Amino acid sequence: MTLSLAVAQPPCVAFDVAANAVAHADAVRAADARVVVFPELSLTGYELTAPVLDPFDDWLRPLVEACAETNTVALVGAPVEGPHIAMISVAGDAVRVIYKKLYPGGAEPARFRAGGGPAVHEVDGWRLGLAICRDAGVPEHAAATLALGADVYVVGSAKQPDEAAVQDERAHRVATTYGVWVAVASFAGPTGSGEYDPAAGRSGIWRPDGTVAAQAGSSVGETARAVLDRA
Repeated sequence: MTLSLAVAQPPCVAFDVAANAVAHADAVRAADARVVVFPELSLTGYELTAPVLDPFDDWLRPLVEACAETNTVALVGAPVEGPHIAMISVAGDAVRVIYKKLYPGGAEPARFRAGGGPAVHEVDGWRLGLAICRDAGVPEHAAATLALGADVYVVGSAKQPDEAAVQDERAHRVATTYGVWVAVASFAGPTGSGEYDPAAGRSGIWRPDGTVAAQAGSSVGETARAVLDRA
């Protein structure tokens, strides 16, 4: 009936998947949560020219091992074949692409294709509805995703500091409109080759009534954690 979930703001080295996988592994071990959510394109940084990532690459081994040791499911961000901006599920026994961003924005459409449709990912009977950044600002996305029976709306994001309030407003709106938990993992620190220097951070978890259950600050390395319940 409960699910421990954390949203993480790991340090990120642009384009360096190996270093970032180690940082993700450290965050997983520190989080003490069944599910740990990471920001948009967290394994490469928000670098729109980063090469697509093979989810089965050995560079991800430190993260796979950390998830196996802690019985954690990590939801991480990366560019994948298509190309798409994707969310990847990493567990001790499986790595797979579970969602591709439906609404690329800004400069993203010049390189990335839109995904095929909304998606949910089940962990211990909890259905996690998946979103990446701009998706959460499109009301039709939340409606279609929650129509799949999601219990939680999970977002990997990258925002400017002056967009932190927008990030909070979107989470509150989805939570109160649909009566679901909302979790947003948002980049902190520099990324995007200076476009986000720094990024907003303030990753958080919102209850179905729209109140904040846990929220990080704007610093790199912070994590927010909550135990979700169906009540």
